[in-house]
Amino acid sequence: MNTLEEKKENRFFKRRFTDSWFASALLAFLMLLMGQFLGTLIQFIPGIPYTNAVKTGLMYFEFWGIWATVLLYMAVTKKNRPLIKYIGSGTKGNNWTNLLLGLLIGAGMNCFCILIACLHNDIYLIFDSFQPIPFVIIIFAVFVQSSAEELVCRGFLYQRLRRSYKHPAVAIVGNSALFAALHLLNDGITVLSFINILVVGILFSLMVYYMDSIWCAMAAHAAWNFTQNIIFGLPNSGITVPFSVFKLDASTARNSFAYNVGFGIEGTVVADIVLILACVIMYLWGRNKKKVEAK
Repeated sequence: MNTLEEKKENRFFKRRFTDSWFASALLAFLMLLMGQFLGTLIQFIPGIPYTNAVKTGLMYFEFWGIWATVLLYMAVTKKNRPLIKYIGSGTKGNNWTNLLLGLLIGAGMNCFCILIACLHNDIYLIFDSFQPIPFVIIIFAVFVQSSAEELVCRGFLYQRLRRSYKHPAVAIVGNSALFAALHLLNDGITVLSFINILVVGILFSLMVYYMDSIWCAMAAHAAWNFTQNIIFGLPNSGITVPFSVFKLDASTARNSFAYNVGFGIEGTVVADIVLILACVIMYLWGRNKKKVEAK
């Protein structure tokens, strides 16, 4: 006869259609659409001066709608309410140390890829201006955008799949597949850039799995986007913004193993290699960490 723990485990992994990858991914996608629609309402606030800095900030702040939609859904549905705990500071890995580590990882990887593109003469960057107040506000705006995507994929979908399937790989790869699919309509998407987004999704998922820290994933995501878009003025997943510290001399940009004219550094062999290596390092570190904790 099964023990009490075995009965709990069997009940924990009893899966219905609503717990399947397809149903969970569809639900995540619908919340994303609803959140984006809600977020666009910020554009109708009267009296907004549409400077380049404001336009850029609003592009990112629109993602507040995703935060509102996902949190509301979690709060009002009994089955998903427990997922909220993985977002706040009540989870051990969600701490300031891992938040700062995520910022360093995201910015470090991005800067390395950009450096290679510059040294290979694929891009030429020109200093435009540094405006302290808009710069700081947009840091927060980018974090709203990046963390909203993490909330949907690593906060909601990953945790749903983690509870529905015994093997963690289903949750890790499953949410990353949706994350990559969400970028299929972006301008300049290629096979390499799709692989890049899929792999970075796996990296962020490994942070959640091994570090128990969605904060680290949110910070790494935000630092990657901010470095690329706001500091260096490069396309981020094919999207450029009007406000940045440096500007790209687009007339001299060229395609190579380190830069893609349509998609930026994310559509390159260099970025894919960097992210794959980061995943390997995270996996080896995490596996060793679990062995030490098991002793």
